[in-house]
Amino acid sequence: MKKQQMVVRKVGSARSCSESMATSVRYGECQKNHAANIGGYAVDGCREFMASGEEGTSAALTCAACNCHRNFHRREVDEVVSECTSNSPSSYGA
Repeated sequence: MKKQQMVVRKVGSARSCSESMATSVRYGECQKNHAANIGGYAVDGCREFMASGEEGTSAALTCAACNCHRNFHRREVDEVVSECTSNSPSSYGA
């Protein structure tokens, strides 16, 4: 099960073209160093973040597989920008 977050926002002013940007965030493998206190390096092998609870709760930030916080998992961001659609010059009152 993949956990994804989608954000859509408009960029641009009234005189320039407007474009939409969609951001998809996914959390990959766990990078927590479990042997840091003894000077070593060991990860637990968790391959993907799976939320323990529903979105909006504190359990949503804990991984169900390795019980680590979401910040220990590698963050992968995919941004998609739609094509520019310009408005006609007559709409500006020129």
